[in-house]
Order: sequence, then structure tokens, then C-alpha cells
Amino acid sequence: MRLVLQLVARLLLIVALCLGAATVWATFDAYRSVDRATAASAQRVAQALQALYWHELLLRSSRMREHLVPVPEWRTLETMKLISPGVCVEFQPATAFERPLCGQSQGIGSTPPRWFASIVPTFLGSHAEVVRPVSPRAAAAGTVVATPDEAAAISLAWEYILNVIDVALLMAAAIALLASLAIAHTLAPARAIVTALQRMARGQYRTKLPRFRSMELEMIGGAVEKLGSRLEESVEQRAALTRRLIEIRDDERRALARELHDEFGQNLSAILAFANTIETASTKDKDNGIAQDARMISQATHHLMASLRDALKRLRNPLPEEFGLEASLVNLVDSWRSQSATQPTIQLDLKGDLTDIRGAAATTAYRVAQECLTNALRHGAAREISLHVERCAGGDDALLIRVEDDGGGDAARVARSTGFGLTGIRERVAAAGGSLSILPASRGLSVAATIPLAA
Repeated sequence: MRLVLQLVARLLLIVALCLGAATVWATFDAYRSVDRATAASAQRVAQALQALYWHELLLRSSRMREHLVPVPEWRTLETMKLISPGVCVEFQPATAFERPLCGQSQGIGSTPPRWFASIVPTFLGSHAEVVRPVSPRAAAAGTVVATPDEAAAISLAWEYILNVIDVALLMAAAIALLASLAIAHTLAPARAIVTALQRMARGQYRTKLPRFRSMELEMIGGAVEKLGSRLEESVEQRAALTRRLIEIRDDERRALARELHDEFGQNLSAILAFANTIETASTKDKDNGIAQDARMISQATHHLMASLRDALKRLRNPLPEEFGLEASLVNLVDSWRSQSATQPTIQLDLKGDLTDIRGAAATTAYRVAQECLTNALRHGAAREISLHVERCAGGDDALLIRVEDDGGGDAARVARSTGFGLTGIRERVAAAGGSLSILPASRGLSVAATIPLAA
């Protein structure tokens, strides 16, 4: 999951939690606001009756104080204005048949759903009535009792919640949208870092990144650039070391070829001469047994000398250094064709101008073709092998070598092989700055190597 989506999802979760907390707080505050309205209504009515009480006391001083209030004038429109909606007020001691004076409760809120009307009183409890004396200094003046209406309180709470939720939802949507845009804009430079890492995976190690405003991204970008520089240096050092190792190995091969030629070649020639002498002498003496043994020794010696010549061809300097790549490849294919008539058919396909390809690139191409042909002939049951060598002209001046056979085989297993042959051509191609791939073909395997000539 993308980082931007993760951050937006977490932000939406936080907004949802905050919205839920705001809803709970709004429910509690709206429900308890009725208690505050009840207390305020009782206080306002008590103050109004206190003023009325002292007014009557001054005008009618001969009457008993306990009979001064209530008077009919207290149930007026002015008194109604003092009572909050959903609150009923009565005077005690009340006279006979006197009903509480209630504030207007119709239309003060939306009709709440049944589940809300049943859950809120259960968790928040019921409302208590509020009692206020008419005059703290005259207990006989009576008291004012304010009682809240439960249904009106729940309706007010529901109406308040709806208003709060509407505003909260709009704010949550605006916050989520703006924060998402801000997060996306902040993380947008990360794409440049990912692109640089992808280029590094393809071998383009030195990558210049733009300057980032964020300190963290700037630190990551700097680390990526340093990593690319170190990787390029390591690859260059490894290629140089590999080239040096290949040169040392070639020198050792040439030295070994000289030793084999001088020692084994001379000894085999001497053995062959001795065998011919024995065979000639045995023929004169008419000893067929010794003559036959001498001929067998000569045949074995000829076989050893042929094997030695093949080994010397592989150990000595390759032909590209002497005759060029094109001629050496033709010679390589002809030598395999001439060894035996039972060998599979080898097709050579040369494209492009190969005459001026010499040096390390020609040697590498020759070794790759030689090793791939050897593997296809010795380790497979191929009936047809094709060697395709093409020079890709243009901006990417490179040499493409592809050997394909129809002998079956598992490409994945061959690619994982750690044999000396494949390891050697991998090292040569890597030292030349190229690439090697082993893929399945239509009826066998296809080994392809790309060698840049500029390197």
C-alpha cells in the first residue's frame, strides 16, 4: 500500500475518532444544558416574585406576609418570558387547582429516534427539579420549583447533536482533503528518489537528485547519491580486478601451454618414434604380437597428441588477437564441424561489420562463443546449434553473441550453475561491462551476451 494512502487512512481514522468524541461531548453538553436552563429559569422567576413580594409588602403592610404571594399578577406574559423552553415552574405553597406555568416546548427541536430517546437517559440519568426561595430573608414568602421536561430535553439534545455533526462533518471533510493534498505534495519528491534507485538497479549508479525542502528527504537523497557513487566505484574496482585476474589467468594458460608443448609434446613424439621403430623391427623378425602392440601404442599416442593439440588451442592466445573476430569464429565453427560427422549441425550467422573488432572485446566474444558451443556439444543432445553474432551499430555500439540449441535443458538450473565455464564467461562479460542471460528457447536453451565496444 502506498505511503500517501496509509497516511490519509490514518488521518481519516483520527478524524473519525475526533468526530465521535465531539458527538459524545455534544450529547452530554446538550442534555445537561437543560439542567442549566432549569436552574436559570427558577432563579429568574424567583427574583421576579421577590420583587413582587416586597412591592406587595410595602403597599399592603396590614396583611399577613404569608398571604402576599402568589398574586394573580405573577402568571403573566412577562413571567413566561423568564422561563426557558421545556421548563415548567410552579409556586409553593400552591393554591388549589393551580397548574405549573411552562415555557413553550413545541418546535424546540427535532423528534429524536427511539434508540436515542432510550439510550440517553440510561447513560446520562434523569433531570432533577430546582427549588429557589422567593426571598432568602423571608421564609414565609414561599419557594419556586422548576421542573424540566424529559422529552423536551432529549429533543434539544438531538437537535444540538445534528447541528454539531453537520459542522463537524464539513470540517472533517475539509481537513481530510487539505491534509491529503498536503501529504501528497510533501511526499511527491520521494518519487525522484525511487526513480534514482530504479536507475541504480539498472546499473546507472551516479544519479543527481534535486534539492528537497524537507530535511529528512534531503538526508535520504544525499545518502542515495553517496550510495550510487560508492557502488560505481566498487563496480569499477571489481571490473578492473576481474580484468587483471583474467590477464593473469591467460598468462598462466600460455605458460601451461608452453610446458605441455615442450614436455608432453616431445615425450609423445619420442614414444611414437619408439613405437614405429619397434613395429618395423618386429615386422622384419616376423613377430606379429610385438608389431601389433607397437601399432596400438602408436594409435594411443596419436590420440593423446590430438587431445593435446585441442587443449593447446584452448590454452594458447585466442585467434582474435591474431586474425580478428570474424575469421576466428569461422575457424572455431569449422574446427567443430571437422571433428566428427556425427556432430550436430552448427549454423554461423554474422551480421554487421566485425573486421575492426579486436582486443579485449574480440577475445571476450570469442571465449563466450567457444564456451557456449562446447557446453551445447558436450552436455546436450542437440541436433542443431546456431551461433549468431551481430554488431549493433548506432548510439549503443555493442556486440551481441547468442548461442541457441534444440537439446532441451532447464534454463533456471543452468543459470544457477557454478561451473568453471559459465563462471568464467560471466566474469569476462562483467569485466567488459556487458551482460549475460540464459533463457529457455523453443526447444532448448538460449545463451545471450551483450558486450559494449566502447568499454
